[in-house]
Amino acid sequence: MTAVTDHADHTGRAAGPEHTHPAGPTGRAAGPERTTPPAGQTGRAGPWDDGLIARRAAELPGGAPETGPAAGPGTYDGGTDAELRPRLDALRELVGLSRTRLDGGTLAEAGRVLDEAAARRRLSARHTVVAVAGATGSGKSTLFNALAGVPLSETGLRRPTTSAPIACSWTDGAAGLLDRLGIPGRSRRRPLQRQHGEAALDGLVLVDLPDHDSAAPAHREQVDRVLALVDAVIWVVDPEKYADAMLHERYLRPMAGHAEVMFVVLNQIDRLPGDAADQVLDDLRRLLDEDGIALGEHGEPGATVLPLSALTGEGVGELRDALDQFTAERGAAARRIAADVDAAADRLRPVYGAGRQTGLSEAAREEFADRLADAVGAAAAGQAAERAWSRGANRACGTPWLRLWRWYEAQRTLPAPVEAPEAPADEQATARQRVEHAVRAVGDAAATGLPVAWGQAVREAAARGADGLPEALDELALDSTVPDTGGSRITGGPYGGGGRPPRPGWWPVAVLVQVSMTVLQVLGALWLVGQIVGVVPPNLGVPALMMLTGIVGGPCVEWSCRMAAKGPARRYGHEAERRLRDAAAACGRARVLDPVAAELLRYREVREQYVRVAGLSTTGR
Repeated sequence: MTAVTDHADHTGRAAGPEHTHPAGPTGRAAGPERTTPPAGQTGRAGPWDDGLIARRAAELPGGAPETGPAAGPGTYDGGTDAELRPRLDALRELVGLSRTRLDGGTLAEAGRVLDEAAARRRLSARHTVVAVAGATGSGKSTLFNALAGVPLSETGLRRPTTSAPIACSWTDGAAGLLDRLGIPGRSRRRPLQRQHGEAALDGLVLVDLPDHDSAAPAHREQVDRVLALVDAVIWVVDPEKYADAMLHERYLRPMAGHAEVMFVVLNQIDRLPGDAADQVLDDLRRLLDEDGIALGEHGEPGATVLPLSALTGEGVGELRDALDQFTAERGAAARRIAADVDAAADRLRPVYGAGRQTGLSEAAREEFADRLADAVGAAAAGQAAERAWSRGANRACGTPWLRLWRWYEAQRTLPAPVEAPEAPADEQATARQRVEHAVRAVGDAAATGLPVAWGQAVREAAARGADGLPEALDELALDSTVPDTGGSRITGGPYGGGGRPPRPGWWPVAVLVQVSMTVLQVLGALWLVGQIVGVVPPNLGVPALMMLTGIVGGPCVEWSCRMAAKGPARRYGHEAERRLRDAAAACGRARVLDPVAAELLRYREVREQYVRVAGLSTTGR
């Protein structure tokens, strides 16, 4: 039972229709490997690892007819099974959702629980399989014979006495269950016909196991294998070995969650004088409490603890009555499966249990966008766009003489055409490092609070999205820049492309006024020249006033246009920066944030399934 559960990462089944069973101290089977289901087993439910997103398995019948003789349909305890079925469905979906994110060893125990649950639920629910386990000399075989009413299991001083499991069934139709345990026909017995007044024990299948502390490794392997498959277990301890560390550390403590399907009997009380039996029994209860095993006292669910003497028969009747009531409830199989699900959920808690609220905050998203905007040079591009708009306004509204002079100076100093140089290598490396740092930062922020496996998956999703991101941002920079500007680079290459800055409606008016000022200057000058040569009558006031108006008015118009252009130029630069920033953010969102968000969504889905698996099981515990 729990011995195998405690070591499931070494012995869990592999997914698929065939299984092999290693024969180790915590293995599932002893002896030769078995790759096909045993005879009488009706097979397993649909495969639990059925793809990336697990499909909900078809509903299984509560108790399928058994293949053994005189088998009849059984019914699991309604309340227990009603809670168990959705938990198994949730565990199946949990495993399916996690297969591509977690290694097989992590999910092995959950897969084993699903396999064994499906196998057990297909077999008879009318029967309850109870194993009798104990240490060497504890008297478990004697107790087995006392319950059966006839010597079925060998007893004696030679150790070990029981070398292979022996089964005794009080009701027909348990063949499939015994086939599942791997107990051959020669080791199956029937009890003596019950005496008047004895409990009927209808549906009980009792299995006598080898000693769990046997010197023979094969015996211990068989104990571990059968304990993983039975519905309940009777632990037989004696006054000498009831505190044995091997019993408590290897079996009882890991089985704490299976207390409801556990009996602990203190055998050989006839050897204890006076009230010594009560003292030993109290000490046994104390040890069980330290092991975390709930005791079924005062009507509470938990393990049943009884003193008895299998040799003299003292207390055996009370155990028979307890077993009769236990089997009559027909809920042991469902409670055992529920306890296995509890154990699997506890094992998976570090994998799915988040330390705090997880997710990618809006602040982390904005910081990522800011880092990408800084890497692509959005601020520099906005400043360049603002300067370009201002230059356009100055050229359009400047005086013709100043524009002519600038053209002349440009022609005199015009250098030979050369190819625009690429950005320096150190600038490229710096920009690329900014992108990589931004991706690492957002990956770490998204993975904060997640379990290790899912945090690593989130970081890997962010890293995959970072491939090609610097080049994509560089293309955005090339497409978004304005002519004759510079800025930060990602991978180098000349800035180019882009359209001319837009022209506001007042520019033509300003140009017309500027032309008017120039015309006044020209007309005034021609008038003065005509007066000098005697063509025009002398009149210095009007032409001088015309020239002065043109000379002073042209720079005034240019200065006014420059002042008026500052606000639109600034807005144009901010808009250019915003467009490049938004484009970089959209590129980062598509390549990095969306894959990270998809990974977080997958984690939330499996977390919801894990809550269904674990939350429904721990009520009242």
